[in-house]
Amino acid sequence: MAVSPAAEGSRRDRAVLLTVTCLGQFMVLLDNTIVGAALPDMQHRLHTGLTGLQWIVDAYVLLVAMLLLSGGVFADRFGRKRVYLTGVAVFTAASVACSLAPSTGWLIAGRVLQGVGAAALSPASLALLVAARPAPRERVRAIGLWAGLSGIGLAAGPVAGGVLTEAFGWPAVFLVNLPIGVVLLLAGARTLQETRNPSAPAIDVPGTALSVMGVGALTYSLIEGGARGWTSPAVLASFTAAVILLAAFVAVEARRRAPMLPLRLFRQRLFTVSNTAMVVVGFALMGSSFFFSQFFVYVQGSSILRAGLQTLPTTLAMVIVSPYAGRLAARYGFRTVVTVGLAVAGPGLLALGTVDADTGYGNVWWRLAVVGTGFALTMSPLTGAAIQAVDPREGGLASGISSTTRQIGAVLGVAVLGAVVRARQADGASFESGLHSAFVVAGALTLVTAVLTGVWLGRSKPAEDPAARHASAAPDQVTTSNDASTNSR
Repeated sequence: MAVSPAAEGSRRDRAVLLTVTCLGQFMVLLDNTIVGAALPDMQHRLHTGLTGLQWIVDAYVLLVAMLLLSGGVFADRFGRKRVYLTGVAVFTAASVACSLAPSTGWLIAGRVLQGVGAAALSPASLALLVAARPAPRERVRAIGLWAGLSGIGLAAGPVAGGVLTEAFGWPAVFLVNLPIGVVLLLAGARTLQETRNPSAPAIDVPGTALSVMGVGALTYSLIEGGARGWTSPAVLASFTAAVILLAAFVAVEARRRAPMLPLRLFRQRLFTVSNTAMVVVGFALMGSSFFFSQFFVYVQGSSILRAGLQTLPTTLAMVIVSPYAGRLAARYGFRTVVTVGLAVAGPGLLALGTVDADTGYGNVWWRLAVVGTGFALTMSPLTGAAIQAVDPREGGLASGISSTTRQIGAVLGVAVLGAVVRARQADGASFESGLHSAFVVAGALTLVTAVLTGVWLGRSKPAEDPAARHASAAPDQVTTSNDASTNSR
């Protein structure tokens, strides 16, 4: 049967849209893991310590966590194509700035800008894809492809980071974003259609500002507390500021008509427990993986390239297992799958707490794979539980909050576990012993959370496809590029 030119053109346009949106998210996820492989080289060439490495990682994750919800609102309100391309441009320019950074301070500043760009392009990429797929079945299929293809960035990061750092030094892990960003800007400007939601809420500027400053002050306290001393004036002042700012954030959000974070959602136990568990997932996963390459380089004496390859079992396990987590939750329920996942990841982290310089890699890789498998089983079901706990019209918001809580956990994980390592070293212990303590803390917290989810998460299962629950929502306004300026007036 012959295919009409119009149908062929429509199919080609959909393929280009999927490619552009997936490649943008791929770039964001790649940056989550590629930098970890370069941390030992950064420490050596920039003459920085553990505190500097923590800030290099957390500066990026913090901005993504705090601006992710606002980035989605910006995209809906001002145009998804516009926000997506702006995010790509900022992310690409910031990546170049990072590669040229002459010091740790300049690199951290570049990472902050990267976080701003990622917080814009990531939600906009998915919003563009969803707006172009009004049919629930097509939408679910497209989202699955978006998650799967872009998720390859997680697995590619350690290998690419090891190869690039070994060959060219740490700046190369940021320069790799330049050709990707240029391709996205050229292809996106020509092929993407502008879409927006005219009924999108106003930007919650006070809530966004207070959340960034509050969590930023808390992160500063946790990271600098180990270096400066927990009773130093700067650290105590930062802790105080964090408490005041976060209390102000709660007060402001409780009174706003359209808050960034509707506190009423947390009255639902399923929503509260799922997001609390997601904080722990981000904490334990990101906090422990921050040290993986450092363990192989500084404890076992591996090269940077070899260390990047050695950390691969965690991300590979996540990429392989994650697509099945939602199906298992649909069959056995959120509580069973999440609890099993945490109960698997916790012992994996505890097992990592027993490896040392003489442990052969054959007795290490499976521990990394167990950790990745366990956490892969938790993330999709926890997001699904959060979505099911709210009104179908707020499913997108619930998903965004779930991603934000995971990122907040990641920020705190790097800060707290780094403080654990530094505290052990301050007591005269070796870096290796400090890592043992950090992995044990992460594993114990994960196991405690497994018990709590087993008791409190509930037995509910997904009632239907998440996309189908939104099928009755009013369709977004879709415009061409030429009409964007007209419709924004």
